[in-house]
Amino acid sequence: MTSNHATADIGLIGLGVMGQNLVLNMNDHGFTTAVYNRTGEVTTEFLAGPAAGTQVIGAYTIADMVSHLKPPRRVMIMVKAGNPVDAVIDSLLPHLEPGDIIIDGGNSHYPDTIRRTHTLEEKGLLFVGCGVSGGEEGARHGPSLMPGGSSPAWPHVKEILQAIAAKVADGTPCCDWVGEDGAGHFVKMVHNGIEYGDMQLIAEVYHLMGVGLGLTPDEMSHIFADWNQGKLNSYLIEITAEILAFKDGDGLPLVDKILDAAGQKGTGKWTAVAALDSGMPLTLITEAVFARSLSALKEERLVAAAALSGPAVTFSGDRDLFVADLAQALYAAKIISYTQGYMLFRAAASEQNWNLNYGGIALMWREGCIIRAAFLDNIQAAYARHPQLTNLLLDDYFKEQVMMAQAAWRRVVSQAVAWGIPLPAMSSALAFYDGYRHGRLPANLLQAQRDYFGAHTYERVDQPRGQFFHTNWTGEGGQVTAGSYNA
Repeated sequence: MTSNHATADIGLIGLGVMGQNLVLNMNDHGFTTAVYNRTGEVTTEFLAGPAAGTQVIGAYTIADMVSHLKPPRRVMIMVKAGNPVDAVIDSLLPHLEPGDIIIDGGNSHYPDTIRRTHTLEEKGLLFVGCGVSGGEEGARHGPSLMPGGSSPAWPHVKEILQAIAAKVADGTPCCDWVGEDGAGHFVKMVHNGIEYGDMQLIAEVYHLMGVGLGLTPDEMSHIFADWNQGKLNSYLIEITAEILAFKDGDGLPLVDKILDAAGQKGTGKWTAVAALDSGMPLTLITEAVFARSLSALKEERLVAAAALSGPAVTFSGDRDLFVADLAQALYAAKIISYTQGYMLFRAAASEQNWNLNYGGIALMWREGCIIRAAFLDNIQAAYARHPQLTNLLLDDYFKEQVMMAQAAWRRVVSQAVAWGIPLPAMSSALAFYDGYRHGRLPANLLQAQRDYFGAHTYERVDQPRGQFFHTNWTGEGGQVTAGSYNA
């Protein structure tokens, strides 16, 4: 039951960096938050430190925290994804009433959010799986928020979430309702997959600049800073310029001293697995995930470097022209990354019966999040022009940009191959573009092979789609066919 001292607008469980910053953000916007952390000392330190002088209410039991909440009670969970989320939900259930709302703001896997939404709705509660992007700075001053789940919850959480979210220039919040059950966390997952792709593309360009052109980190920093003034303007390009300019205590570039073994938390892998499950060719993002896996094999690569040879790297052309080509190639490949991400959105919307607002998703990413970029305005505009657009490459703007850039893109990939410098993301993006623009691919031979060894059947170009045929290729196979066919 609600106590007579219920004055808090929302409760928050989990006072890590993200949780604390979200609470302070809510306080800045006039919302009173009751907070609880499993380790009480963290709550005490937060109240005495960052939250001193605020309206934040500390609680040392979940029951006490819930007692401070106005109905319908809204509780946001900011704990590690997986079992910890379920454990917190279980501890909350005895203290909540029908109509109360639980919000999971962690990086949960969307199938878990689907399950939790339906389980809690059966108990009369509402559940929101809310993707949060922007890191600690975004959480404190305005993140990109991607909420989905129980639709009746949205009117009760909209005011708070949109108030604390980042805003675009006209004041529109980078937060809107994404869709049913796991839609919010699915969109956040794809955001992270695109983030993997963007970061890998930038790393490949850095590799070409350093190894291929012999540029110093300072020279590269100036190039990235210049690119950030144009159509490549983005948070990741901006911080890349700053990272390359940063000096260690001895005055030398810090980036050169960082071990080349990348970590990952799994959201990129989730995106790649979802793409495989849906049959969507997210080649760039998947290669970005694998590139991190290859980087982690540092000791093996050192052995291989001593045993395996490649071509000598020399450059005798116009360096400025090649840098201009790199900018074009990077932009074209970036378009492919988002194109593939949006293909996965369409597949998931169909499979899960989600009504996704594709232009709205681009707007939610325009500020506050890691992949924020001027480029996202063009995606929003594309879907404003054509709400049923099947592929970004078919929008006039993106079609024109890729076609203008493709000569430079091909020169960059060709030069990298000649140098022996790996470009897994950028080259796979080009292969996808070439595959997508071909009306006929060699899959007819694949189907003939499948039918030859496994009687898997095939369709014919001179017959309607949906009619399947089998050939007795050897004269000994007979006319029996396999029981399933997946185009």
